[in-house]
Amino acid sequence: MKIIRSIKKMQKVSRSLAADGKKIGLVPTMGFLHEGHLSLIRKAKKQSDVVITSIFVNPTQFAPGEDLKSYPRDEKGDVKKISGSGGDIVFIPKAADIYPENYETYVSVESITRTLEGASRPTHFRGVTTIVGKLFNITRADIAVFGQKDFQQAVVIKKMVTDLDYPIKIIVAPTVREKDGLAMSSRNKYFTPEQRPEAVCLYKSLKRVQSLIAGKGILTTGRLKKEAEKEIMRHCPSAKIDYIAFTDGETLEPVKKVDRMTVCSLAVRVYGVRLIDNMKLLK
Repeated sequence: MKIIRSIKKMQKVSRSLAADGKKIGLVPTMGFLHEGHLSLIRKAKKQSDVVITSIFVNPTQFAPGEDLKSYPRDEKGDVKKISGSGGDIVFIPKAADIYPENYETYVSVESITRTLEGASRPTHFRGVTTIVGKLFNITRADIAVFGQKDFQQAVVIKKMVTDLDYPIKIIVAPTVREKDGLAMSSRNKYFTPEQRPEAVCLYKSLKRVQSLIAGKGILTTGRLKKEAEKEIMRHCPSAKIDYIAFTDGETLEPVKKVDRMTVCSLAVRVYGVRLIDNMKLLK
């Protein structure tokens, strides 16, 4: 397995791989990898000849006051995990190379980035689409794999790929969860052992909504939202709910009644840690 830190070297290697007819898979990450990330690498491996995993804590997707400086990092451990999961190349660029002095160019997807995460974090998706666009250009990826946990991100990336005519297939892999249902996240490490059990409130809330739909046939999102709020507070009385939203799974437009395209997304602060999760409500 190769570790590449230079953008020019990564471009050279990518050009060579493409010239040899190799299918390139990309898994963009911010590091501190867990089983969720590794499942993306394994999925990419099944559909490509060479898998490039990028590790880059992207400063442009963090707002002032967010956890950019404290975001967990473990490069040595990440490289070992990537190797054990079948990764072929690890691309670890420097922020000063990705965003050199006087950098001014950004990629911005418009309306669908203004809701959900975008409403709470207005500059977040501009940073995401810019770095992902740069990684697509640098690696010449044929496929890229993202996780369903970051549902809105996947929708935004798909839109960017369509609108900018990137010849890349976007694959969205299922959310990987802990045994109790908590979606795996690098930020879960922030919890103390005493706090951790309450973080399951997001998953419990989503399952509660699903059960009300399946068991009682409740489809009105206003009523479901109230029940979701109750379930969150039941498991974590100190929780601060950012949003609970029922939207179309492609357009992200809010819906008043659940159908087969509806996704419930939520963001909740549990002991100060901002967690997100989502679930498609009908199969």
